[in-house]
Amino acid sequence: MTGWPALAPFRTRSFRYQWPADLGTAWALEMELLILGWYVLVESGSVAWLTLFGALMYVGTLLSPLMGTLGDRIGLRRVLAAMRLCYALLAGVILWLAATGRLQPSLVLGVAFLAGLLKPTDIGMRTALVSASVPPAQLVAAMGISRTTQDSARVGGALAGAGFMASLGMVSAYVVITTLYLLGAALTLKSAAARGALGTGDGSATTATPAPPPAAAGLSSPWRDLKEGLQHVWFTPLLRAAMMLAALVNLCAFPLSGGLMPYIARDVFRLDQQGLGWLVASYAGGALMGSLTLSALGSRLRPARTMLLTCVLWHLCLLGLTLPVGVPVAMGLYMAAGLNQSLSMISLSVILLRTSEARFRGRVMGARMLAIYTLPVGLLVAGALIPWIGFRALVGVYVGTGLLMTGAIAWVWRRELLPRRAPANVR
Repeated sequence: MTGWPALAPFRTRSFRYQWPADLGTAWALEMELLILGWYVLVESGSVAWLTLFGALMYVGTLLSPLMGTLGDRIGLRRVLAAMRLCYALLAGVILWLAATGRLQPSLVLGVAFLAGLLKPTDIGMRTALVSASVPPAQLVAAMGISRTTQDSARVGGALAGAGFMASLGMVSAYVVITTLYLLGAALTLKSAAARGALGTGDGSATTATPAPPPAAAGLSSPWRDLKEGLQHVWFTPLLRAAMMLAALVNLCAFPLSGGLMPYIARDVFRLDQQGLGWLVASYAGGALMGSLTLSALGSRLRPARTMLLTCVLWHLCLLGLTLPVGVPVAMGLYMAAGLNQSLSMISLSVILLRTSEARFRGRVMGARMLAIYTLPVGLLVAGALIPWIGFRALVGVYVGTGLLMTGAIAWVWRRELLPRRAPANVR
């Protein structure tokens, strides 16, 4: 299996455990997001409630830098496993409420708030753990393979979630979701414990970057560590440019690609829950193709240029939703949007991990997740604007803003992002 260069990261013992752990967790997250989003929309009948639910799922982005700092201090693996045990506990609460007939939208929003304190950090933490585990030469391939867990989850999780709800009900769906979270936590604990440990083909480990002595680590303040991490991002122009782009796409592009999807399916295209699953799966299928493409061909691409070009194409695909298209065309647009989104965001992550110092990786990826805070802002603004200007006008405003600001980022940081020989474009 590992003879193909794109699969070389599986030679690392930690990655062999982390990949299925991330896969199970990602499937559970996507199933839960679709099921609860549809439940809130149907039971409340309000797009404002739907956007509030979506916003609450990302409230914890403010805590992501702190979680990254904690990961740098006590170990990314331990923090990630503890988070996933918490997901299982909260899923068990929903399971109990559904089984006893006490579930209602207000309680779902309460659980979403608690889950939202942790879940936004998951992607950043798993990315940092991958970068700490695999050899630098395999980083691009590892990032592409790792991203397949999230993209395949949006395909399979969307279809499975819709299927379970339509045929077996919420209780059965949440039994599966809770089990997946527990499995993800158990496999995360099995991955390599040491920061910088690189598993070899025989399952042993070598240390690429020695961890600081426990005594020295204890002398530093967590708040000082956090401040140093944020300063590292702010005073490194390339990191700052990538963070600005991450904040922009979460404000303008991701609401149209994720949080508003139940509304788009039901009120724009008149689809049922299974139709929603197919719409989400189309977008995720394109993203999965992007992940596989980058894992196989990533060494031939220039990350910064790829990030900017595919970000523009992503917005242009979403602009097609302003036209009176049918469901098949919309699915094609979403598939193309997902492809470009995956190429853009994986390239962004590669830039962050290559540019940041190894000791700052947890904090840098925590700050990266902080950029997601613009996503709930974008969702809440969309919920307020749609009844006023309509969905298609909203798409025009969001896409226009996204394209304009992407151009501004490319111009302001042109020396770091555009030259072929710039560090951000090293193959």
